[in-house]
Amino acid sequence: MAASRSRQEKERPLCYWPWRRPARGVGAAHVGAGLNGRTQQGGTHMNTSMTTVASRAPRVEKGLVHKHDAGQVLLSGLERLGPDEFLIAADWTDTAGLGDGAVLLTETIRQTFPLLSHAGYDVPFGHRLAWSEYRYALNLPSLRENGIGGRPDLHIRCYDVIRRRERVTGLSLHITVVRDGEQLATAHTRFTIQPPAIYDRLRGPRGDAHRMLELARSRPLPPPVAGAGEEFRDVVLSPTDATDRWQLRIDTHHPMYFDHPGDHAPGILLLEAAKQAVRTLRHPRVGVAEAMETVFHRYVELDSPCWVDAQLLPDDQLGRARFLVTMHQEGRLCFTALVSVAKQEPGREQARPAAG
Repeated sequence: MAASRSRQEKERPLCYWPWRRPARGVGAAHVGAGLNGRTQQGGTHMNTSMTTVASRAPRVEKGLVHKHDAGQVLLSGLERLGPDEFLIAADWTDTAGLGDGAVLLTETIRQTFPLLSHAGYDVPFGHRLAWSEYRYALNLPSLRENGIGGRPDLHIRCYDVIRRRERVTGLSLHITVVRDGEQLATAHTRFTIQPPAIYDRLRGPRGDAHRMLELARSRPLPPPVAGAGEEFRDVVLSPTDATDRWQLRIDTHHPMYFDHPGDHAPGILLLEAAKQAVRTLRHPRVGVAEAMETVFHRYVELDSPCWVDAQLLPDDQLGRARFLVTMHQEGRLCFTALVSVAKQEPGREQARPAAG
């Protein structure tokens, strides 16, 4: 079983976030030491019994969550509860420009990957974090009643941790998001970790982020599909002649999706595209993307068209409309998503949480 899993880890190229070690003291906050007591982020050595990452500012240092813009950092602290259990504090009090509840939840969870890797498992800066799979389920009654602001806590249990030569190379997370004692969402995800040399060998010429961005920006951006997103800049689909097919619209100048240089389309953009495809296919009916199950099969490249297809499936076990969204590029499957859409409650048309 271990050998089979190792082969799977090697063979599945996914979505990653590259990062170099930030300069000391850069950003909104400064972390003194990792959870294992080793020096992190230019801090001094601390006693190994110290199990809390505490910031001097409201949010953790931006380098620890692989962001260039400190204003996009959503995490404010990390506490180890056990060998592979953590409590991460988030701050949703100022989330303008981050879209709906599903986008906010997903970006919050995405930021836990590098924070856990560097501060919890001593992964060196410069290693690539690659998304394998992701699923979430929202607690709509709570979100509808109280909105998506506040300061939630993420209770995280890590499992299926793979190590090679004492270095973590892959792990799964089970996440429960709680605010003021009330559960807002649950999620499961898995990601792998690749040293730079391995990633460069796997990616070849397409692993050069600056070159890929230049190629992408040398081509005109296709027009946005009407009604897919709340703001023009956030529309990630372009229309085709078919009502159930779109071209992925990758704006490499988008402030969140390309906060820092990347050599392929980021995973959170693909998740948003799946949600927008369902929304467009259902128009003018409204609903809420209450749950999603996704698998990242291959990288979506920046220099070739990617095609997004959506189809209606039989309702799921809870009676929600269900859709299958797939993405193909150069004839190969890159991404799949099962999206479950809850009915919009009367009078809730303008509600913010996770519109589908």
